[in-house]
Amino acid sequence: MAKSTHSYNPDDRNASILININGELVPRERAMISVFDSGFILGDGVWEGLRVHGGAIPFLGRHLKRLWEGAAALDMDLGLSQDDLTRRLFDTVSANNMTDHVHIRLMVTRGIKSTPYQDPRVTIGPPTVVIIPEYKEPDPSLNDRGVRLFTVHVRRGYADVQDPRINSHSKLNCIFACIQATKAGYDEALMLDPHGQVATCNSTHFFIVREGEVWTSTGDFCLDGITRRNVINLCKQAGIPVYEKNFSLTQVYSADEAFVTGTFAGLTPVVDVDGRQIGTGSRGPMVNRLQALYADLLHTESEQPANCRA
Repeated sequence: MAKSTHSYNPDDRNASILININGELVPRERAMISVFDSGFILGDGVWEGLRVHGGAIPFLGRHLKRLWEGAAALDMDLGLSQDDLTRRLFDTVSANNMTDHVHIRLMVTRGIKSTPYQDPRVTIGPPTVVIIPEYKEPDPSLNDRGVRLFTVHVRRGYADVQDPRINSHSKLNCIFACIQATKAGYDEALMLDPHGQVATCNSTHFFIVREGEVWTSTGDFCLDGITRRNVINLCKQAGIPVYEKNFSLTQVYSADEAFVTGTFAGLTPVVDVDGRQIGTGSRGPMVNRLQALYADLLHTESEQPANCRA
């Protein structure tokens, strides 16, 4: 059965979580927003996915920087400071007595409109800020089984159509890609750029390993992923040759290893692309090494005061 890198084992504790809506903690069953909200009507907003490790939120500063950059591009004033939002995040985690194995979806929309219409000038209230913390551990079987990717016809486009660097609520191209891949019986979609070079996946970033070198796309047609950037930096620090470059499916099919990255699952091996076995068809030595380096980085980040509950 196909799975995604966001597959997880259900946790009964999630039925009673408190969700933060505009600073108010609300039980899950009563967590609601208006049908006139910009996010509901138009997907007008930005979001971040965060993890809680040992009571800390690793790389929080980078996530908030990306959130604020996306909001600025959309000409959207969040109505609070990064310090305010940080306190709200930790207040939510604390109210739920959460310390580990938690995923947070932080969502910000332009706010409520007077009528269902795209023009931001009909927005009549402040931004809607929602924080959903859930107990979510990645499905451990994926690390052994690996994931299978299918190259889809949906491309990652130019910035003048929809800038892929903005982590917006408008994800239709990625949803189309995901649908095509899952209908074909695969776990996730591999997406190309307008020139036919490998860009990224529908919900993760893609890497290959060839002759001891780690390759990923130029980044011109994908979100500047936090985990993606961490892996690139880890390679540089460890003396592993790493390149952000153009490469084609031909080079993917003959790669020694492949893997995807994301905040939720970290690094996950890729064992098959378009029915072609990648390397030995199992997790390889480079993925093992990078997973260990990333685990150490997470531990270090979780001890940084800026990422910990005040």
